[in-house]
Amino acid sequence: MKTPCVAKCKNNEGICSGCHRTMSELTAWRTMSDSEQEQKIQQIQGQHSTHTCSQCGQPAYCEISAGKETCWCFELTKRDTSGIPSGTCLCRHCLEKLPLL
Repeated sequence: MKTPCVAKCKNNEGICSGCHRTMSELTAWRTMSDSEQEQKIQQIQGQHSTHTCSQCGQPAYCEISAGKETCWCFELTKRDTSGIPSGTCLCRHCLEKLPLL
């Protein structure tokens, strides 16, 4: 089974500080097909992206931009995005670092 786990697991209010999967992604991982796991790994690592993160300039993935009704970031405890321009998305790494509301 493929996994982005780096053995630095810590739940940072809905996202793992080690691999940057959400808690629901971690829970569902064992039931995901190999292709679903590979696709998620590519999204997390920026190999499959929908935009560039406005904070760090790295490739990032937004499920809404990809045509879904919700995004992985909706699962996280709300962060202070007041310094981020409206309508922009951050990558998992940058969003995780923002202070909680």
